[in-house]
Amino acid sequence: MSTAAIPGAPLPVRTPGSRARGRHRRPERPEIPSGSPALLLAVPATAGPEARPLVDELLSIVRGEQPGIEIAAGYLADESADAPTVADLLAMAAGNGAPAPVVVPLVSGPHGFLTELYEVAAAAGAEVTDPLGPHPLLAEAVHVRLSEAGLARADRARLFAIATAADGVVLTTVGGEDAAAAAGITGVLLAARLAVPVVAAALDVPGSVAAAVDHLKATGSERPALAPLVIGPEADSELLATAAEETGCPSAAPLGAYPTVGQLIASTYLAALPAPAEYEEQDEHGEATGEHRAEQ
Repeated sequence: MSTAAIPGAPLPVRTPGSRARGRHRRPERPEIPSGSPALLLAVPATAGPEARPLVDELLSIVRGEQPGIEIAAGYLADESADAPTVADLLAMAAGNGAPAPVVVPLVSGPHGFLTELYEVAAAAGAEVTDPLGPHPLLAEAVHVRLSEAGLARADRARLFAIATAADGVVLTTVGGEDAAAAAGITGVLLAARLAVPVVAAALDVPGSVAAAVDHLKATGSERPALAPLVIGPEADSELLATAAEETGCPSAAPLGAYPTVGQLIASTYLAALPAPAEYEEQDEHGEATGEHRAEQ
C-alpha cells in the first residue's frame, strides 16, 4: 500500500499500490463460488469441554482464511444436548432445501470414526473429503510443537544448540496400523525438517510406541521424543500421557488449533467444491452461453 495526502484532510488516506510480482508475491485467496455448499467440520468426539474450545478456535481460523464462508462443526455425539451432531446438521440442511454440505473430517489420517461418518453422510447424500493428512503443513505444525517443548530447533537456519533437543522422534497417531502407515509420509517430511530419524507409531496399538522408541535407540538415538500427530479430539488424552510414561520419553503437545490446521481445513473444502456452472456450459467456440454470459 502507498499513501497519498488529500488537501484539507487531516490524515493521509491509503490508496492501492501496485500488485507485487515475482516468486515472493503473496498468493491470492481463492473465492468461493456463489451457491457453494457449506463446510461441515466433522469432529470425532463428543461436544465436551475439551473439544469445543479447540473446535471453536479452528472455526475462527477458517473464517479468517475464507471470509464469508458458511461453516459449522458437527460432533460425533453431544452429551449436553446444546451442540449439533453431524447427523443434525445434515438433516437441517436437507430440511432447509440447501445443498448437502461438504463434510471435512477433523482427523490427520485413517481413523475408526470415518466408517460411521461415511454412513451418516451417504444417507444424506453428502460428500466426505479425505482426512487432512498426510501433508507438509502437518509436518510444519509438529515441528513447531516440538520446538515449543524445547525438543527441536525452531528452524534449521538457527544453528545454536539445544541441550534437550531430541535426536530421534516417534510420530504418534491414532487409528491403528493404517494410521501409522499414513503418518509415516508426514514423518518423512518431518525428518527432512529436523535432520533426525522419525518413525511413526499408533497410540491405540499396544506396544507400538514402545517398539518405535526401542528401534530408535537401537539405531543410535540417545534422546528420543514423542510428537503427537493428533489434533486433539480424535485421541484420548490418557493415551498420550500413558505413552510418555511407559517409554520415559518427553512429548510435545498435540497440534491443537495451530493455524496450518485451519488452512488445511479450508483448502480441503475448496478442493472438493464442484466447478462453477459458468465454466461448464460453453458453446462450440468455448464462450459461455445464455445466462452464464450475462453473469460474466
